[in-house]
Amino acid sequence: MCGIAGFYLKNRTAEIGDIRAMCDAIIHRGPDDEGVRVDGGCAIGMRRLSIIDLSTGHQPISNEDGTVWIVFNGEVYNYQELRRDLIAKGHRFRTNSDTETIIHLYEEEGPEGVKKLRGMFAYAIWDSRPAELVRCARSVRQEAVVLLEDQGWVLFRQRTEVPSHIRSRLGDGPGGATALLPIWFRTRSPFTPFRQVRKLMPGCWIRYNADGRVEEGRYWRLPEPESRRGIMDAAKTAIEVREKFDESVKMRMIADVPLGAFLSGGIDSGSVVASMALQSKDPVKTFSIGLKKQNSTNCRLRELGR
Repeated sequence: MCGIAGFYLKNRTAEIGDIRAMCDAIIHRGPDDEGVRVDGGCAIGMRRLSIIDLSTGHQPISNEDGTVWIVFNGEVYNYQELRRDLIAKGHRFRTNSDTETIIHLYEEEGPEGVKKLRGMFAYAIWDSRPAELVRCARSVRQEAVVLLEDQGWVLFRQRTEVPSHIRSRLGDGPGGATALLPIWFRTRSPFTPFRQVRKLMPGCWIRYNADGRVEEGRYWRLPEPESRRGIMDAAKTAIEVREKFDESVKMRMIADVPLGAFLSGGIDSGSVVASMALQSKDPVKTFSIGLKKQNSTNCRLRELGR
């Protein structure tokens, strides 16, 4: 699951204790490892749940000369193909992680390189050469990156829980406004109840420049539907859907740890597990969750601490 965090101060020096505190708040997202990087006014950090390259995938990861750094959460499914192309162009890799592929792709193609990534991810890159937190980017299927912006500084953290700096303003009473905040942080809108707090939307990027300029853009959107004349061939369409489905499942089976799947009994999870079983040499481990029916009054009393 992992989680990333960081901040950029335009006219002040970042303190390592502040970024460590931000990472401590998301320790449940990544119990395996922690890494931070402080450079001038920028601080980036992450909590890691190790999936790929368990031994050398520690973050933050830099380019060859240590001028560009990245923290990353997610998975890039086509990183091995991109890695081969980048090595052929002269880039030197120190790890086998998909994270390092992104940093070299940025070196090679700049911010536009994100368009080549297939996967679900959120990342932040600090480029010390122009002294700017170049970019935070978020894929369509990744959890929200929450941004807190003010004049001269920006804070970001990836999480679906209510950030502590917002809780401190409202309090955490059972009937307070924070009870509704998780709803706003899971909506498709970038807006929240706070003027200075917003979300980085799926398929989008944002860049904070050293001179105070903020640039934003979208690197991916749903393609326009193709116009098809006549009646679609059902058998041909079924084969095409099956091929795309199996390809998607196969890409998500790349890991250096044992794989498993939640099996609810529905068509969606059953189809995923069936595809995994056909593409795996070992039996697929599946997990289901069952809950005992409880008296609603007793549950409510336990919630109230009675």
